[in-house]
Amino acid sequence: MALKKGRPAPAASHGRSGQPARGPALARATPPTGQPALPREWLLLAALSAGLFVTRTHAAKLVGFGDSEALYACYALHPAPAYLDHPGLVGHVARALGAGQAPTPSATHAFTAVLATLVPGVAAACARACGASLRAAAGVGLVALATPMLSIGLFALTPDLLLAPLWLLALGLGVFAAREGDSWRGDLGWLALGLVAGVATWAKASGALLFGVIGAFQLLGPRAARRPFAAWGVLVGLLVASPLALHQATNGFPMLRHRLLDTQTGLPLVRGLGALTIGQLAYLSPVIAWLGVAAMRASYKSRHATEPGERFLALACLVPGAALASFMLASRQAEPHWLGPAWLGAPVLLAVQSAAGADRVRSRSVSTAIAVAALFTVAGHAWVLSPRFLASMPASYEPRFDIANELYGWPRALEAVAEAAEPGDVIVGPHWTICAQLHAGQRNPVGCATPIRDDFDAWLPRAEWARAPRVLFVTDNRFSVNASDVLPGYMRVQERHISIFRGGRRVRVFAITTLERSAHAVR
Repeated sequence: MALKKGRPAPAASHGRSGQPARGPALARATPPTGQPALPREWLLLAALSAGLFVTRTHAAKLVGFGDSEALYACYALHPAPAYLDHPGLVGHVARALGAGQAPTPSATHAFTAVLATLVPGVAAACARACGASLRAAAGVGLVALATPMLSIGLFALTPDLLLAPLWLLALGLGVFAAREGDSWRGDLGWLALGLVAGVATWAKASGALLFGVIGAFQLLGPRAARRPFAAWGVLVGLLVASPLALHQATNGFPMLRHRLLDTQTGLPLVRGLGALTIGQLAYLSPVIAWLGVAAMRASYKSRHATEPGERFLALACLVPGAALASFMLASRQAEPHWLGPAWLGAPVLLAVQSAAGADRVRSRSVSTAIAVAALFTVAGHAWVLSPRFLASMPASYEPRFDIANELYGWPRALEAVAEAAEPGDVIVGPHWTICAQLHAGQRNPVGCATPIRDDFDAWLPRAEWARAPRVLFVTDNRFSVNASDVLPGYMRVQERHISIFRGGRRVRVFAITTLERSAHAVR
């Protein structure tokens, strides 16, 4: 290994057997004679990334907003440091894409197609910077590219899309700072890591766990790698995130209250356990999930590794993994992708730990994992983008439980709303999923009758829309609700139904009811 003059080679860490542990010293070893400078895995990563980009570009022309994505598009219309579900960065990005208004689905997905396609490359670059071999780093990129949670989930404009590259950048900076130790480069690394942690907190609340990783490393990392200057990095990050913290503190911590109290009704506590088990199998694919568990075991074993970069990566898996898993178990609204930040560091750690003698065994497992995950990803894209598969579904198929259907039908529904609405009319929906699509897609004010408090209560309070002279109540067949029950003081004037078909099957029915306020309401 080539070394800079005057700098000693790092000592290899040793396990209990006295043999060299799998670490960066081995991972960075000179490749055997005859090995190509750029392994074919990098060419495969580039080719598959290009293919997935073409698929995403095609999808951008076909599908609309998912319901959650529509809510984030609505954030563009109401700039704020934070909302009930997330910090405000995703809203500012949406506002930029929409030039001050809610962006269109096509413009949004043109942006997300580019950023999502870059994430596997960022993951591979992160692994390489952390000390993985060229081949192992490309494997990290291929795992990221094939995993459904990333390959499918990051197509939407979500906080996760913004957090993923920031988290990977933080991993690289953390390993760099930990290995540089007592040097000005290490100090700059900690400062940069703190800055990225602050920005990541704006992307998604779980980004704040990077501060926990920094703190854990300063407490548990190798003594020689601990740096008091890391505290300055944390201070920089906290200053970046301070407007968000101040907003939450002065408003009674609405995000925490919404997530831990307001939404904890009606659903069983076992949902969190399901999201941690069955949900991971679906979002990661079974073999990737198995590799993830193996990586977590490796993280636990490496928590006392003498090599500082390896220990930082281990803590970057364990700290967010433990925190997010506990949060999911306590939540009645847990979703599988919440655990995403903990998984991002797992393949990087395995790549850094890989040694020449273990590569053959591990490469077969990784190849199998990538292949199985890719099948999940291809199947997911095919199901959403090609309606012909619906024709083969049995009669028992229930369209309202298929989340792919929420991506279709809104353009026709919004056209019908525009035809029926008059200036000054208020559009009301029974749930935030309906209201978000309405608010992002047309300019009449939108009120929302979600049973619990949501963002629409701040944007148009219920007391105001319930007094409007004329209301258009919009819903679909997912919700068994009567417009007259929601607005008892109104008379039904007109009702229109719009059916949406995919693959020759009716998958959605919108109902648009026009109501006028009357002293003698007729139901």
